[in-house]
Amino acid sequence: MASSEEKPLTIGAVCKELKPEFDDVSISKIRYLEEQQLLHPLRTQGGYRLYRREDIERLRTILQLQRDEFLPLKVIRQEIEGNGGAISRTRERKARRTMQAAVASEHSRRLERSELLRETGIDDVAFAELQSYGIVSADEDGLYTEAEAEIVRVCQRMAEFGLGPRHVRQLYTGVQRVAGLLDQVLAPALRSRNAQRREQGAEELAQLAGLSAELTERLLLRDVR
Repeated sequence: MASSEEKPLTIGAVCKELKPEFDDVSISKIRYLEEQQLLHPLRTQGGYRLYRREDIERLRTILQLQRDEFLPLKVIRQEIEGNGGAISRTRERKARRTMQAAVASEHSRRLERSELLRETGIDDVAFAELQSYGIVSADEDGLYTEAEAEIVRVCQRMAEFGLGPRHVRQLYTGVQRVAGLLDQVLAPALRSRNAQRREQGAEELAQLAGLSAELTERLLLRDVR
């Protein structure tokens, strides 16, 4: 975690730090965002820009909203300088898209085990562990949807940080508890015979999923910090 006493960075150092995450970031782009009053870095007596950690995180949020949500700068400024709800709304939209993708995957191609292993790059032992913990599951025909493949890919990214299937299992246990809680709240809508009510229930589920993700992140950052 960055310390509050961390030395501010130059614009070049900021660009270098964010480049692995945002391919299109450049010094000229950062300067342009400042011209648009989206960034307010410190200035030395010689006029050089210095970016504090909060400036860098603000820039990261701006770049994420541009890349993932395709929002114009005017809207990004309103969201960031409003009540801080930009990140929450972004997660809700992402959760909604994830749900839509999951529904679409029910009608998309199915993958055999060998295909899934090849496309995701996971080894057979790690995949077997994920499946034994119920994190990944096949359908009644023994095939896997694209949604299952995406779960495997996320687990692979976590493995890069040393978090294997046994660690992911602990996270999954927490997810199951949250799923049970949301099911209690939304079951009447999701299981309604009324199509409009079911659609409303799915929308509420997406919103709650986004809020749950945000709360989880904030609690983790607080407790780990």
